[in-house]
Amino acid sequence: MDLDGKLAALHLELLRLGRVVVAFSGGADSAFLAAVAHRTLGPDAVHAVTAVSPSLAGDEEVDCRALANEWGLRWTPVVTQEMERAAYRLNDTDRCFHCKAELMDVIAPIAAAEGATVLLGVNVDDLGEHRPGQKAAQEAGAVFPLVTAGFTKADVRAASEQLGLRTWDKPAMACLASRIPYGTEVSVGLLSQLDRAEAALRRLGLRELRVRHYGETARLEVPIADMASVLAQREVVVQAVRAQGYRYVTLDLEGFRSGNLNG
Repeated sequence: MDLDGKLAALHLELLRLGRVVVAFSGGADSAFLAAVAHRTLGPDAVHAVTAVSPSLAGDEEVDCRALANEWGLRWTPVVTQEMERAAYRLNDTDRCFHCKAELMDVIAPIAAAEGATVLLGVNVDDLGEHRPGQKAAQEAGAVFPLVTAGFTKADVRAASEQLGLRTWDKPAMACLASRIPYGTEVSVGLLSQLDRAEAALRRLGLRELRVRHYGETARLEVPIADMASVLAQREVVVQAVRAQGYRYVTLDLEGFRSGNLNG
């Protein structure tokens, strides 16, 4: 099916659902889903809800608010308490299950009050990855209309560009806990440290990056094409990351790999 066919299928699926609450992280997938739902069903039938917690980068919450204002979305930020769950803090390979379970505990009542269905911006490519959070969301009643319509990650970006959405080329931004190796306990302080370190590097002009936490060592991942830029401003980069509490700053020569701590 071509892109126009997938867009048509998405419209039909949204019309079938009628009233929806979109889990809105501000990333390319959830932004595209929220925008298309808004255009298809109108603001009264679409509610974009952003989960706010220490695992959400501060810049992302700001951008969610900005996108909602720009696109006229009915938008609500809600506080989630995954940090109160011992199984989440333990940070084993099922961490995302406990995070999505908390998300659904908060969003599902909002959807129920509106007679709506919870939607997540999961696409076809996500299905082949280690994503226990998808299982938690589905068990709690969420649906994945991008999957139903056959959208891949590339399709989402192409369709977003076609629709004039500025998120079409927004770098992927997984939750901050994904920077912490499994088995290292998640804490508010650690999430804040990672958020500050990545924000400092973005201020230096790096768009796509990860700071991976290994005790006193920060391992930086950037696209291979950006490595020359990092090395050219090596002293500033090191200073920016050390200012957030790291002693050692390393550059991963394999480059940026989203989700490479999975499994």
